[in-house]
Amino acid sequence: MKLSTRGKYGLYAMYYLALHEGEGPQPLQNISTIGVPKQYLEQILGNLRRSGLVSTVRGAQGGYQIAKPVENVTLLDIIDAVEGPIELSDCTSDEHTCEKSSTCPVRWVWQRVTDSFNLELSKIKLSDMLIQPLESEEDHRE
Repeated sequence: MKLSTRGKYGLYAMYYLALHEGEGPQPLQNISTIGVPKQYLEQILGNLRRSGLVSTVRGAQGGYQIAKPVENVTLLDIIDAVEGPIELSDCTSDEHTCEKSSTCPVRWVWQRVTDSFNLELSKIKLSDMLIQPLESEEDHRE
């Protein structure tokens, strides 16, 4: 399982906005310096806005800004906003997707792993990303 580009870009955008919290609305042009094409970024920011994580300000000095305190935003909130709920298997969210779901010996495993994954994402706050030291390249060579 891999996090999609959409999910990664959503995290990057929220991280950028968190870094610039208190500096006023950030223009799309500035946010796109994280390496996301502007048109794609605009879609992602739209999802984040509809989820209440980002607000917009119109006009010459307008742009996007964090709508909630960074301590109240979890990585799960961000991923849910841009990707939708994380489910490792369709049967964990809707038992009617498979005729075997009520007797499936593996369904509980998918549910348990899904719940664990979501729980871990819910424990990490956007504010944690601001204080977590970046790993150096040397850390990755071991």
